[in-house]
Amino acid sequence: MARMPANRKRVCIVGAGPGGLANAMLMAQAGADVTIFERAERVGGRCAAIEADGFRFDTGPTFFLYPRVLDEIFQSVGRNLWREVPMTRLDPQYRLEFGAGGRIDATPDPERMRSEIARIAPQDADSFVRFMKENRTKLERFRPILESPFNSMLDLLRPSVLKAVPWVRPWQSVADDLSRHFSDDRLVTAFSFQSKYLGMSPFQCPSLFTILAFLEYEYGIFHPTGGCAAVSEKMAEVARDLGVDIRLNEPVEQLHFDGRRAVGLRTRSGDQAFDSLVINADFAQAMKSLVPDHLRKNWNNQKLDRSKYSCSTFMLYLGIDGLYDHLPHHTIYIAKDYQRNLDEIDRLKILSEDPSIYVQNAGVTDSSLAPDGMSTLYVLAPVTNQSPHVDWKSQTPMFRKRVLQQLARLGLDDVENRIRFEKVITPDDWQNTYQVFRGATFNLAHNLGQMLHARPRNHFSDLKQVYLVGGGTHPGSGLPVIYESARISARMMCNALGLEFPELSSVPDALPMAPAAQRRAA
Repeated sequence: MARMPANRKRVCIVGAGPGGLANAMLMAQAGADVTIFERAERVGGRCAAIEADGFRFDTGPTFFLYPRVLDEIFQSVGRNLWREVPMTRLDPQYRLEFGAGGRIDATPDPERMRSEIARIAPQDADSFVRFMKENRTKLERFRPILESPFNSMLDLLRPSVLKAVPWVRPWQSVADDLSRHFSDDRLVTAFSFQSKYLGMSPFQCPSLFTILAFLEYEYGIFHPTGGCAAVSEKMAEVARDLGVDIRLNEPVEQLHFDGRRAVGLRTRSGDQAFDSLVINADFAQAMKSLVPDHLRKNWNNQKLDRSKYSCSTFMLYLGIDGLYDHLPHHTIYIAKDYQRNLDEIDRLKILSEDPSIYVQNAGVTDSSLAPDGMSTLYVLAPVTNQSPHVDWKSQTPMFRKRVLQQLARLGLDDVENRIRFEKVITPDDWQNTYQVFRGATFNLAHNLGQMLHARPRNHFSDLKQVYLVGGGTHPGSGLPVIYESARISARMMCNALGLEFPELSSVPDALPMAPAAQRRAA
């Protein structure tokens, strides 16, 4: 194996996704010698860019939420996120079109939001402020939990956890909790569809996650110029400035073990030794492909196969002639029978006749994503992860047509004629091309049996010298908590390696907003 530098601790990271990049920044700042091995030709993982024919799309996440965590990571390495990555705060944040009738242009302005709610459900007009007040306290109580590792059941007895229980209401679902605030089912949906950010139904997702909608309204939804992939690309640039070696098109082929201690890895360029290994690849896929089953006591193949996974997504990336300037930056169509739509995805595992869809029309905010006179449409339909009831080889053309028909419900009835570029990704593609286990794009589900100590731990309990970052570990899926997983793991690694973790000199009391010039509404 290659020799390690004489006086520096060596860290190897599998995957240049958001978590791997954030961890690399922190560990390099702490003084480690860091190398990232990325199987793809560009950084970002599911938060990378797709570029073709002058069009640019985010592969996965398009909502940039709660920048506070990444802003603090940037500050920890001596950089400023807001200067490095120009962002636009969106208002309206998104449009909700209800198949059952009605529309809401969601806005963080309390008075305007009250008016939006009153148009479809006058009896619920005053509920928004109450919802925000309650979830402000819920986040305050739960934030220390999200920022700390969970290594055993005993961690559930921490004072911070016990104080949070009455606010978190673990015995309720997100939908149950919201029904205390809103009597109209459309309003319950408006503040619970965010559970799909975790790949879960709001009727199953634990009530803690009402904070997802709260975060949108409290701290804003941003569009980074160039898309969320531009954030990953800037993180890679910062990491390289800090001395990180990022090796693209270089998948890890094998891990080397001494008993349960991971001691090295092999790529096409040879063997590498390390003091700590970070796995940022899809958790289940990485375990099955890189770690022999007999070394995984808690997360063996049997456990992985019976675990609950998130839904998947059917994706259309469309380069369009012209611009739909009447459509906001983000629009979500909610199926008329939303519960049935969710049941078809999560339990029946079949394709819906009336699928909910999400559309990003980024050209109304960011003209850099398409050639002159053109724009992009990013279209997503939540679907079941890989299922014997769906054969994507034969059913893709049919479902593509169905999704395009749904666009007409948003006033986009001529899309087919205006397509100049098209890329489709199905759950099979997520599995086979992107190495996402079962095509479950949001990783392990976030039910109570797979959260906190019951989720794969940041310091992986089955192996020594191995740490996890990304959606498959604590705290979970979504960019802000993935960045937090990187920070939790980096702090633990520094403790183990005798390095000083790059703490902030002072943490701001409130999230710094983007400069006024960057807040142009969509």
